[in-house]
Amino acid sequence: MELWSENTIEEFRRQLLTWYDENGRANLPWRLNHEPYRVLVSEIMLQQTQVDTVLPYYERFMIAFPTVQDLAHAPETQVLKLWEGLGYYSRARNLQKAAKFVADDLYGNWPESSDDLQELAGVGPYTAAAIASISFNEVVPAVDGNAFRVFSRLLKIDDDIAQAKTRKIFYDAILPIVDPQRPGDFNQAIMDLGSSYMTAKNPDSEHSPVKAFNAAYRDGVELLYPVKTKKPKPVKQLFVATVSRKDNQLLFEKRPETGLLADFWTFPLTQINSIEDIKGEQLNIKPVVHVFTHRRWEIWLVKHQITPLENQKYLTQNEWQQLSLPTLQHKLLKALEECD
Repeated sequence: MELWSENTIEEFRRQLLTWYDENGRANLPWRLNHEPYRVLVSEIMLQQTQVDTVLPYYERFMIAFPTVQDLAHAPETQVLKLWEGLGYYSRARNLQKAAKFVADDLYGNWPESSDDLQELAGVGPYTAAAIASISFNEVVPAVDGNAFRVFSRLLKIDDDIAQAKTRKIFYDAILPIVDPQRPGDFNQAIMDLGSSYMTAKNPDSEHSPVKAFNAAYRDGVELLYPVKTKKPKPVKQLFVATVSRKDNQLLFEKRPETGLLADFWTFPLTQINSIEDIKGEQLNIKPVVHVFTHRRWEIWLVKHQITPLENQKYLTQNEWQQLSLPTLQHKLLKALEECD
């Protein structure tokens, strides 16, 4: 790992923030107002989701819930409906839990340090650091995928970012570099740098505003950083989705309170060992595929009339369209439409 002198650090801050002031994405709606609630909503939405995808969701969400109190006291069904399509719905549930904690338990007073912010549901070290630096000017690095990539290349840090212990190595390396006067802008500049000149593939370091500080680029090994062991492939699992009709209604099932797709409504799903186990009229030739972090579901639609269980009910199209349906269920509905 390269170590920078104080002069190098000061020059890096100057060049980075000059570029950010002139070219940063200052027009992003969550950067126009540094109120912690707005920053929290944006950071939770941006987890594993691209900025362009988040923008319309964020704007609708803030119209519906302009304050932390509004979100805290909203019906969960409304929150999930506005989240529909973003996926990873536990984020929405945790976001509302965090809002309730701030609004009700803390009487609207926000924790101001990155350590205290981690007491909020769904808020980890990165999100806490982002809020603390942007909203409360705490000098703390926000270590996310962009920071891993940017600083692994700048400093040639060889530690495997897939290992949990590596976060502290990066945190300790970045902390003395964070601008003490503008920590929030510094962290956001690193985010912008990582999504522009220092992308994972096809980086443009030749024109980067911090080219002179990029040790990996200088040594011709930029694409070797960050060091990261590959994730195992998702485990394939087979399911049938039962299509049961009654008049103009379709049978839906409420998922269990825990596990994947918790509390959502879907067609009844049954895991099978092989397609030979399918019972009923198979509707789709190719399975509907849905990939979770560690699992790959392949699902066949099967026409089969069944009597509803306690957690199942027949719903009209108008009724199920009012529900917040997971992306998987939208895929199943689309596949059914193509089969009909």
